Amino acid sequence: MKKLSVLTKPSIWAKTVVAAVLSVSLMTPAIHASADAGGAPPKAKTLDSANANGFLDDFFASEEAKAHYVGASVVVVKDGKVLAQKGYGFADKEKKRAVDPTSTVFRIASVSKTFTAAALMQLVEQGKVGLQDDFTKYVKGLTFDNPFNKPVTIEHLLTHTTGFQNYDVQPEDIHNDFNKIVEIEDYVKANMPPVVREPGTSYLYDNFASLIVGLVVEKVSGMPFADYMDKHIFKPLAMNNTGFLPEGKLKENLAIEYGPAGIIPPYAVSPTVMPHGGMLSTSEDVGKFMIAFLKGGTTGANRILSESTVDSMEQYRSSIHPLMPNTTYGFEAPFQLPGAGSSSKVITKAGDMLGMSSYMFLIPEQNTGVFITYNQTGLLRNFFYPAFIHTFFPQYAAPAKLEPFTAQNEKDLSKFGGFYSDLRLDIMVSALGTEGEGDLVVSDAYVGTRALKQIDDNLFVDSLSNQFTAFELDANGHVAYMKEPYLNPMGYSQKGAVAAGFSDVTNEHPYAKQIFALQSLGYLANDAAESFNPEGAVTRGEYVKNILEITNIKGSKTTELAFTDLEGHSAAGFVQMAYEMGMVTGNGKGLFHPDKAITRQEAAVMMWRLMKLQYSDELFESVELAGKTDKWAVPAVKMLVKLGIYGPEVKVNSKGAFDYQSQKVLNRQEEVAIWYALFTQPTDQIVGGLMQEQEAKEKEKEKEKEQTKELPKAS
Repeated sequence: MKKLSVLTKPSIWAKTVVAAVLSVSLMTPAIHASADAGGAPPKAKTLDSANANGFLDDFFASEEAKAHYVGASVVVVKDGKVLAQKGYGFADKEKKRAVDPTSTVFRIASVSKTFTAAALMQLVEQGKVGLQDDFTKYVKGLTFDNPFNKPVTIEHLLTHTTGFQNYDVQPEDIHNDFNKIVEIEDYVKANMPPVVREPGTSYLYDNFASLIVGLVVEKVSGMPFADYMDKHIFKPLAMNNTGFLPEGKLKENLAIEYGPAGIIPPYAVSPTVMPHGGMLSTSEDVGKFMIAFLKGGTTGANRILSESTVDSMEQYRSSIHPLMPNTTYGFEAPFQLPGAGSSSKVITKAGDMLGMSSYMFLIPEQNTGVFITYNQTGLLRNFFYPAFIHTFFPQYAAPAKLEPFTAQNEKDLSKFGGFYSDLRLDIMVSALGTEGEGDLVVSDAYVGTRALKQIDDNLFVDSLSNQFTAFELDANGHVAYMKEPYLNPMGYSQKGAVAAGFSDVTNEHPYAKQIFALQSLGYLANDAAESFNPEGAVTRGEYVKNILEITNIKGSKTTELAFTDLEGHSAAGFVQMAYEMGMVTGNGKGLFHPDKAITRQEAAVMMWRLMKLQYSDELFESVELAGKTDKWAVPAVKMLVKLGIYGPEVKVNSKGAFDYQSQKVLNRQEEVAIWYALFTQPTDQIVGGLMQEQEAKEKEKEKEKEQTKELPKAS
């Protein structure tokens, strides 16, 4: 939703997801230990008003929670009543304005999708829309590619199984032009993605699909989407502090949003009304929706959905394994709980915008619903959900009961091996291989390496956190997709093709591992008849363009270029974007020399300018270098060699000094080795280790100082 500042990681969102699921794992070790030992599950507290309020007060007062919110609002409902409805912290920290659950408005982000789905299901139950219909029956005039003999249906839109090429909110969609009006239909027509996977065969969290759902509601009803929602959802439920436009009292009561650097300035979005993430509401109002939904779609006085429609929205429509369901019509699976997976008895919806996070979860068979929202994007909900479940409904966190299973041998497991890229953020790459009888090993740049123990045909348990990873096979029995708990629990990763190699790159080539991996992932042509020219020089323009493209960063649309020799060059937009990001520098009047071969130290400095925003140079000062590196490039080269961002060309001498060959021209095989390292090196873990080492050294110095002070002075 904003420009990326560090190329080695796709977004703060990715880091948040990884940290969150690891946090969940660490919170419940005692429960799993007792379960593994055959002990009785913990006794549940009765969910009543007193216990609900006590739980909330204790949770939000905990140091664990306080670090993750500025202001939070929460509501707990059961059996048609509000058990607890509370605000914590500040809607405006500077003005000391407390959160009020009845009036403080939050952007609830993708929780909006549940309400949009409910609106569409109203039209389905009225017979105006068919779930199996091609969605273009209702939305005319769209042009997009679909090479499959299968349409994208309304059901595919609702269940995030469209096969659309991923299209998330773009940087320019978040802006401060509050007078700018972008209609839903105009936005869809301008940005319509192609279908790149057979509809119905894969799960990808799909913002664009939910946007189209809103457009279908608009077209079929003949009303602007926001007006339809107000008339048919919000007013019948007396949701008087809810809407899709930040105006009037919604704007006045909107909580201030906070990021790592402090207050996030007010912003507008495109399209102006976002069915997939633009709803503003209070916890009180969302509680009204949950009560009506859990009562079969009625408030008693007004009905928004029939009981049968509510039932249909509670049912999971796809799963990669029964312990890992995907989506219903309007909801998604809850966070995995270690050893238990994602309970199909719980339906949830999470949402994130700049400075906001939300989570709604419903347990229909318990007539229970909970909604939490807070004005700081982050992990609070990931701590909150397991804590609530373990306190009141531990049966949904109980270890899964699995039939005895004999793991496959290494040869049979080899079918799972290869490289997988996330369908939503393809630079999140997992590498899988076999290690011994019955074990898969998975590694990535975020979590590192861990073993997967096979416990069912296509189901494995993660040795790191006791969570599940599952695989889906295609019609021919080949592994097609993986769903894992860390990088993106809300979608599949696609297995890469078998690398064909190049006419000048065979299995024996020193860079075969890196080049074949990038072929498998689709970044290089996968044709053995083609030549790769591995020792060909890389130009400055090529290097910048390539590194931005593989990290999903688009070229700048700025017409006033920072360098006078970029006009008309194919890499101009990318070099300009690199300039805007701080990756390359200049005074706006000089030359970039885009067609000049780039040296290895120049390439290192470009990378370092971004990575140093995340990693301190101080951590790498002790790294020893061999060979010749110009002074201006030394910090960059030290950082990159310690993080492992290089290929087999870098050698380490007997004294532990790295020869980066800094002044040589970067060639194609070395460039691909850099890409490979960005995809696979666990840089955060490496830096974490360096920080621990530094901390240990500082403690040792302090200890020596104290000991020196205590020594008796010589007479």
